[in-house]
Amino acid sequence: MKRIAVLASGRGSNFQAILDAIARGEINGECVALITDNKDVHAIELAKIADVPVVVINFGDYPDRTAFEADLLTAMHVINADLFVCAGYRRIIGVDIVREFVGKMINIHPALLPSFPGLYGQRQALEYGVKIAGCTVHFVDEGLDAGPIIVQRAVPVFDDDDEKSLDERILAQEHIAFPEAVALFCADRLIVSGRHVRILPEAP
Repeated sequence: MKRIAVLASGRGSNFQAILDAIARGEINGECVALITDNKDVHAIELAKIADVPVVVINFGDYPDRTAFEADLLTAMHVINADLFVCAGYRRIIGVDIVREFVGKMINIHPALLPSFPGLYGQRQALEYGVKIAGCTVHFVDEGLDAGPIIVQRAVPVFDDDDEKSLDERILAQEHIAFPEAVALFCADRLIVSGRHVRILPEAP
């Protein structure tokens, strides 16, 4: 059984989706910690309900990003998870942390990468006029939303969509794709070769 830690900065809906999948037995792992950079986020309440330990490293308490990331790295070492899941974590992960946990961190992005990386993927998709949008779960590397892709799910873009309606449609797919990717990792079914992630067949 794998040790999973979740990094979150907001409401925690993807965090909850992963907790629910664990509870249903779909993920061969346990959530051993929630790490958050914001002491006021709703994800903390979700963790308390699920009896998941919470580590608060409040960004506003630090003089700069370097000091913040030093404590974050220390906390991640102490937690010693097999997988760190960035579920609505709104800060770019520093290079030192990425290098320390290469192959052990995944993120979800609300666009079909490599299109529309960075902030506001849904808005970028609408402004560009695409007909299909979606979400991507990928390994974290030193680039911005650039790591090897594990799972993608697509949604249609309608003529009357605004950012909110498209976000809701994509979020519903995030709640499916993210637990799926975590389950594949915890089942040792992911093989990374350069930019490619090969998904091994399920054991008989």
